Amino acid sequence: MAELEVDRLTLRFGGLTVLEGVSLALGAGELFALIGPNGAGKTSVLNCVSGIYHGEGEIRFRDRNIAGCEPHQIARLGLARTFQHGELFPQMSVLDNLLTGRHARIHTNPLAEMLFLGSVRREEMRHREAVERIIEFVELERYRHTPVDGLPFGIQKLVGFARALALEPAILMLDEPSAGLNRDEREDLARFILRVKHELGISMIWIEHDLEMVADLADRIHVLDYGRTLAEGEPGAVLKDPRVVAAYIGTSAGSA
Repeated sequence: MAELEVDRLTLRFGGLTVLEGVSLALGAGELFALIGPNGAGKTSVLNCVSGIYHGEGEIRFRDRNIAGCEPHQIARLGLARTFQHGELFPQMSVLDNLLTGRHARIHTNPLAEMLFLGSVRREEMRHREAVERIIEFVELERYRHTPVDGLPFGIQKLVGFARALALEPAILMLDEPSAGLNRDEREDLARFILRVKHELGISMIWIEHDLEMVADLADRIHVLDYGRTLAEGEPGAVLKDPRVVAAYIGTSAGSA
């Protein structure tokens, strides 16, 4: 049974059609790569799934139609995502940024928090322990108390990745997590993605431009071009598809 199904998703802004009839399904524990040239509509798919955009069609999470739900409602269901540029709180420490990723798991009320009751203290301890486990998982211990605006770009991207994990998601949506990373940072990211897959068993939709990484890591690939599905299947077959080659490097090269 699919964890997530997108059925005939269409998104328009005025007279501009960004997505047209896109359908895909994410299996349990699957690493599903969503690729395509710049402007193909990849991030728009994630924006629709995460409730930032509302399009036409159905989006089902474990047979529940979540199309039209707001982002906070979708986060509470266990769908987390990263962003291309991190979107972190710059003056806050790594630890505090990760604690914000726990918002959907916090079960206290303002009055109890104001009085700092024992239940609130226990709840805070539980969430801090969960965040410390994530910090260890992605090897950010040395940066635990560092404000994120003083960190290198690659570490900031990793903090965004860790914050999404802090939600304890059922589905993790990764929006170009390797963009701007050097070779060593990409290798570390690949290792963490595989750990998420094999050790945590989390299903992932992964937008990526590094086709070598995609070929090495993805279980399946879905290719978008101008908002429409171009191809889908196993990496070896899809990346050799002449239509996919043509979309990336030109029609004449694809024909050749």
